[in-house]
Amino acid sequence: MLHKTFGMISLGCDKNRVDGERLLGEVRRRGCPITDDLSEAQVLIVNTCAFLNAAREESIEAVIEGNAYRNGKLEKIVVTGCLPEKFIRELFPALTEGDVFLGVKDADALFPALERAYREGRVNAVGTGGKVLPERYVSTMPHLKYLKIADGCFNRCTYCLIPKIRGKYVSYPMEELVREAAGLGETDELVLVAQDTTRYGEDTGKNCFVQLIRALSALENIKHIRLLYCYPEVISDALIAEMRQNPKLIPYLDIPLQHSEDRILKLMGRRGSRAAYLALFAKLRREIPAVAIRSTFIAGFPSETEEEHRALCAFLREAQLENCGFFAYSREEDTPAYRMAGQVHPSTKKRRVRELYEVQAEISAQKLAAYAGKTVEVVCDGIDYEKSCFTGRAYFQAYEIDGCVYFTAPQAEEGKRYLVRIERTETYDLYGSVVSACKP
Repeated sequence: MLHKTFGMISLGCDKNRVDGERLLGEVRRRGCPITDDLSEAQVLIVNTCAFLNAAREESIEAVIEGNAYRNGKLEKIVVTGCLPEKFIRELFPALTEGDVFLGVKDADALFPALERAYREGRVNAVGTGGKVLPERYVSTMPHLKYLKIADGCFNRCTYCLIPKIRGKYVSYPMEELVREAAGLGETDELVLVAQDTTRYGEDTGKNCFVQLIRALSALENIKHIRLLYCYPEVISDALIAEMRQNPKLIPYLDIPLQHSEDRILKLMGRRGSRAAYLALFAKLRREIPAVAIRSTFIAGFPSETEEEHRALCAFLREAQLENCGFFAYSREEDTPAYRMAGQVHPSTKKRRVRELYEVQAEISAQKLAAYAGKTVEVVCDGIDYEKSCFTGRAYFQAYEIDGCVYFTAPQAEEGKRYLVRIERTETYDLYGSVVSACKP
């Protein structure tokens, strides 16, 4: 039986991270050691992203750079994830640095493919797994864990490759998700992820998202639950009521909008409208006054005019969201938007992204300024040695995508919660000192 030391580079989103953790779970099940020091790895797994061209380039560069470790202990490179799933025909003959290629559902095929590679040479094993869903080896901080509740996507956004990479939306069985969450151990924050979390269960005939949240909330080891990737048209009255009433559900919603203007939304294949989005935000804030809302937007979609760009800037000022991410439209082959007329020049897209960030920076800074002199509850994520202080997050800050709270304290423990008095605010971050520890 193959017994090697494994290392991993995982790229892309948190959904991809969970896939990578299943690969590491299979490694652990086989009794093989896992190292964070890539120079010690005999087998390097590169878990790739293929959502955008820039992500594909980053993934390929990671494989090529990883190949340099062959001067030391490295023997094999496994290329897995979205990139080989979608582009294996082009990738296998070209990326000769890779020894084994696996798709997004092939974690259980890892060892058979590796053993074959040691015997025969390079192996294309994309699509040969999926018979078993291995248990995960969690790679995040002990107090924060992701739970991937579905794969694939129902939506047919005209700019997006995800349905062609991961297929149709498939909800994981609720009993399996509850069992997985129960097995994660003491967890301060469980983050629910999928391409569209709010459609959970619809592939089986009934939306069961609120039912799933309640089942997970009943677990004693889960202290708080955060929701990401909630599509606006599926945020139901039942979900709003659950967020208002459920003390474990963090009053935070990540709602990807992509644009505000009706013409562009229609071209994108999105189902919302400017008026509907603003009405939703007003309803959320009326029903859940403390709710924090973040979103993502695409700048420079084909045929987007300067007027529509300025209208999006105005929408941001009206919507007053806590945090936003902005991305230049990436022209992807095999998507309807690739063939659309009016492709926007790259320099124009970059300028529009910059201007959107400038608008949102003012909004975010004003919102954080309101916390000056106040006390907020913060979960400690660790130590920032460069700033010589602890780092953590308030409820309105999701890990790795929003800002942080930097704070001083005689001592603080990772995963514990503290009351922090805010002494200084910046555009996305807060600074303060601990008043006291929160009661468990």
